[in-house]
Amino acid sequence: MKTHILQLIIFIIVLLWSAYRPHDYPTWCLEVFPAIMGVAILTYTYTRFRFSNLLYWVVLIHAIVLLIGGHYTYAEEPVFNYLRSLFDWSRNNYDKLGHFFQGFSPAIIASELLWRLQIVRRRGWVVFLSGCICMAISAIYELFEWLVAEISNQQALTFLGTQGDVWDTQQDMLWCLIGCSSMLAYLYRSKQHLQQAATENSAHQNK
Repeated sequence: MKTHILQLIIFIIVLLWSAYRPHDYPTWCLEVFPAIMGVAILTYTYTRFRFSNLLYWVVLIHAIVLLIGGHYTYAEEPVFNYLRSLFDWSRNNYDKLGHFFQGFSPAIIASELLWRLQIVRRRGWVVFLSGCICMAISAIYELFEWLVAEISNQQALTFLGTQGDVWDTQQDMLWCLIGCSSMLAYLYRSKQHLQQAATENSAHQNK
């Protein structure tokens, strides 16, 4: 409980920092909305469905990545601007970190839900279906970005963050695939994680 309260405090502190004089507020709202919604849902369901400690840390890190991206915009994040100059990149690649976590974080959420709600009982199917869910989320998010651009009459370039890269959408989905594959490889090899998470949740519900 104390660890989870600490995680929530960290999120709130970073959120307040992110909201203070961001690059522009419309883009900030679009970028941080998934983080706020995700933390709100986990907080609301906390007493009824307890996820593993690892999941809460992964979600916190993912949320911080989104909050930093919302504050600076993904194309202007300073650390990756430095790396861009250092390695002579053609663009700021901070958005690729965000899309890595777009797969890394939902992969563990989907896996724990599928396993503990007994939707499937074989780890292989848990891994496969979780990967499908992650890639569906990635595709839906890319469609959402396109829709925002259409509604705003193509004035959402900051939110899109393509930085002139015609293959940006495909690369975003590739990094999501790398992220979810990394997490799913860990979960598949760690035979005890899903079972331990289920045991922890059962113990919590029996209190």
